[in-house]
Amino acid sequence: MKLSLVLIIYRSDSSIALEASRFCEEVLKEKNIKSIRIESDFNKDKIKKYLFNSELNPNIGIVLGGDGTLLKCANALADYDIPLLSINTGGNLGFLTQEKDFLFDKSFIEILEKEAYIIDQRNRLNCTVCINGTNHEKKIIKSYDALNDFYFKSVEEDISPTNQIQIEIDNEKVNEYKGDGLIISTSTGSTAYSMAAGGPIVHPSVDAMIINPICPMSLASRPIVIPNTSKVIIKPVKKSKGAIKLWRDGSKCMTIKETYYCEIKKGNLPFKIIKFKQSANYYNTLIKKLDWKGDLSLKNQKN
Repeated sequence: MKLSLVLIIYRSDSSIALEASRFCEEVLKEKNIKSIRIESDFNKDKIKKYLFNSELNPNIGIVLGGDGTLLKCANALADYDIPLLSINTGGNLGFLTQEKDFLFDKSFIEILEKEAYIIDQRNRLNCTVCINGTNHEKKIIKSYDALNDFYFKSVEEDISPTNQIQIEIDNEKVNEYKGDGLIISTSTGSTAYSMAAGGPIVHPSVDAMIINPICPMSLASRPIVIPNTSKVIIKPVKKSKGAIKLWRDGSKCMTIKETYYCEIKKGNLPFKIIKFKQSANYYNTLIKKLDWKGDLSLKNQKN
């Protein structure tokens, strides 16, 4: 890849990420590659100023932080066709990040120049919050995109976190979930909140959505995997006592009132993530993150 301009985004509350961003800037400068360096605590207006005021559009973005930092950047840059290379500058291996050794031994720039990587396209979800207007016409209130998941939980002020949520799939009422909430996840997000709530692990190349209840009051309420071509409608049940709040990728969005409903479907634009060919593959990451056994023969050779 011919690099002329690189956007460097570093985790705003991390001194390690700040130092890593300066190091990255110097490495690019040695190669006569321009860069724009900003911290992750930015809004859309700020990113527009950087991108539209620059002479060139960034070829790639380098994100220095963890999976959470990448999720924030992926959502903020959803309208731009910029592949992101995420390097984990913390202590834990992420599902979406490359190992920090690639940065500090300067091998990342050689890998990019030699194109020893793939651009992995990950599906997003879109959630449109609507209300029925006059003559039952749909009126859109707000629209959000997410890489990992959308989920619905009671607002914090409620005495009890229990809520009741109705779900429709492809215009068919399927269930009413009563419990602490409901997660709608992509395959990429299956190893995030959905997994913590007992949902299945789904390989990111599988085009699917996972619907997963959070602490349901009925044992009949089970996680379900559906095609990501489906249209999912979420409605608060009017007899439910508490209001529910919509979250995306760990960030609060808005309160869903009784008269609102949410339409969730596959997003229009995929997220492009740069994966080095020589980095740990998906299954090795699972083995390390979840402490699975892996190949015991290899472990015995090391002992």
